[in-house]
Amino acid sequence: MSESAVAGTASMGFSIIWILALVAMMYFMMIRPQRKEQKRVAAMLNDMEVGDSVVTTSGFYGVIIDMTDEDVIVEFGNNKNCRIPMRKQSIAEVEKADQATA
Repeated sequence: MSESAVAGTASMGFSIIWILALVAMMYFMMIRPQRKEQKRVAAMLNDMEVGDSVVTTSGFYGVIIDMTDEDVIVEFGNNKNCRIPMRKQSIAEVEKADQATA
C-alpha cells in the first residue's frame, strides 16, 4: 500500500469516529432529555385524581372535578359555575390535593 492509501484510510476512519461522536452528542443533548420529559408528563397525567389543583397550558388555574380516560372537567374560579371539559394533554402542572392542604 502506498502512503496516500494509508492516509486516505486513516482519514476515513477519523471521519467515521467524528460522525459517531456527533450522533452521540446529539442523543445526549436533544433526544434523551426530550424522552425524559415525555415520561415525566405521562406519569403526571396518569397520577391525576379528582380534587387535584391544575394549571392548564393556557395558564388557567382550576380544580379537577371529574375525569374520563382522555378528558377532564376542570372548575375555574370561586363561583363554582365555570366548568370546562378539556383534554388531559392540556394540563401543564398538577398539585395534589393533599399537598395543597399541607
